Amino acid sequence: MTTFGIDVSAYQGMQDWNAHKKDGVAFAFAKASEGEHGRDARFDSHISGIIKAGLVAGAYHFAWPNQDPAAEAANYIGAVAPYAHAQPFVHWLDLEAYNDRRNYQGRSDSQILAWATQWLAAVRAAFPSQYVGVYTSADDIAHGHLPAGAPLWYPRYPGASVDTYAEAAQATWPTPSGRAPLFWQFTGSPLDRSLCSLNADELRSWAAGTVSPAFEPYPGRAFFLKGDQPAYGKRSPIFTAMGKQLVAVGCGRYHVGPTATLNTADVDSYEAWQRQYNSTHHKGWTGAALKWPPGAETWNALKVPKS
Repeated sequence: MTTFGIDVSAYQGMQDWNAHKKDGVAFAFAKASEGEHGRDARFDSHISGIIKAGLVAGAYHFAWPNQDPAAEAANYIGAVAPYAHAQPFVHWLDLEAYNDRRNYQGRSDSQILAWATQWLAAVRAAFPSQYVGVYTSADDIAHGHLPAGAPLWYPRYPGASVDTYAEAAQATWPTPSGRAPLFWQFTGSPLDRSLCSLNADELRSWAAGTVSPAFEPYPGRAFFLKGDQPAYGKRSPIFTAMGKQLVAVGCGRYHVGPTATLNTADVDSYEAWQRQYNSTHHKGWTGAALKWPPGAETWNALKVPKS
């Protein structure tokens, strides 16, 4: 059974979220930010209404892969942090080119993939118990811009034959380049409307972080959540301790450091450790269970000193 949802930005006016809920809408996502500094003018009112109505909430950031991914992640994190910590919340990177491709100008396919990977890692580090996915097009997927393992929210509009929730629920879901989207945006009229392949209970549990073992709370979690924002800013010495341990077990991927600053080398190294642990202990973990952030079992096995 699928669930129904909508997404909005400053282009949409005030919404009656309780009315949407009565019409069967279970989730709603609002644009939060764009580029290094842009903030959506209606994000605060949209997201507050979504949460107050009891819908599964989420937000998205429109990407400029020819700008700094750390600065863009910081912009998004700053916008959503007041709303994301206390309830089920889903984070999205809106990875699509403008018609004139100005936000992709000067970037190769491999550079766009690397940019998206770094943005996702930063937001995952800021919100360790919540999922971070990608909204992107068939063209982006075909050109290799979608990081492996990221939840996919995919836009494809069949037209008049599939322009209601009922019709979309009966339709064959798209599988761009063999990828199975978790969310399918099937129309933009009168609002952007999407289906989720999870039922309502599954969606709420998923958005609440009730997920695989790799996302269980772990002893070092408090160190990751305190200190300066954004996630790539200076943090506890726990990062340095973790980095040294990862080097000791042969999973350090550091060109310089490790330092007290969280970066993609930390994320890549820890995921390498989770894969190593999975293999040597025959855990059978797959997918999200091998992704950042740390799980309790692998964190304890790494024996990171407490700071």
